[in-house]
Amino acid sequence: MERRIGVVGILVEDRQYAAGKINSILGEYAEIIVGRMGIPYREKNLSVIALIVDGTTDEIGAMTGKLGSIRGVQVKSALVSRK
Repeated sequence: MERRIGVVGILVEDRQYAAGKINSILGEYAEIIVGRMGIPYREKNLSVIALIVDGTTDEIGAMTGKLGSIRGVQVKSALVSRK
């Protein structure tokens, strides 16, 4: 299956509720995560996580689906084909 490189953006509204669940899922998919940056956006009471990923669409889709199912978490991804 073709691998893709991309960016996954994660917005977290309730960090105390979601942080453990998010970290658990990211740990499951550590092999496809190239880099991770997390920034608290205190003025909006949000946390923002940006991931650089390299994996199949199935792997990335499974990870983003699990993340998006957490209450108060929104996920968007942008992927390109890897050559």
